[in-house]
Amino acid sequence: MKGIVFNLLEEAVTTEFGEATWDRLLDDAGLGGAYTSLGSYDDAEVFRLVEVASAALNIPPQDVLRWFGRRAMPILVQRYPGFFAPHTSARSFLLTLNNLIHPEVRKLYPGATPPVFDFDTSSNETLVIGYNSQRKLCALAEGFMQGAASHFGEQADVHQSQCMHEHADKCVFHVRFAK
Repeated sequence: MKGIVFNLLEEAVTTEFGEATWDRLLDDAGLGGAYTSLGSYDDAEVFRLVEVASAALNIPPQDVLRWFGRRAMPILVQRYPGFFAPHTSARSFLLTLNNLIHPEVRKLYPGATPPVFDFDTSSNETLVIGYNSQRKLCALAEGFMQGAASHFGEQADVHQSQCMHEHADKCVFHVRFAK
């Protein structure tokens, strides 16, 4: 996993809970915490941080990941405004993930393996999003969807009908956006 993910997590945690909390999470996870944005780190490290945060907060790991996705979105908007500027809605923004944003991610962070999304846009009311990633971080993807909606002044009602954690080929989200 690229270091940018760890940098986003650190900033989200320190902004909301303070630097001491981040340091405690690292200590409890048995991790050093020196993450550079271009570095590559074992996926197990982020899973360990989520596990430790889950235990400390007494909430499921999936809720920690959703929280992280929602909190990371404003940081991404600040760091990469060009990805967001052309859009007026979360739907419009999300539809660019595979074609615009993830290719740029691969340029900025060589070796990055972002998830692959597919979209069913046949309904104006519901966007169906397929998510496929070896990391199976579908809860993080859901948090990012909610964070994107918030950025565009919308609410996202997300229903997941399939999950890779339940042996599906991909995760499938049905997302309704409302102002």
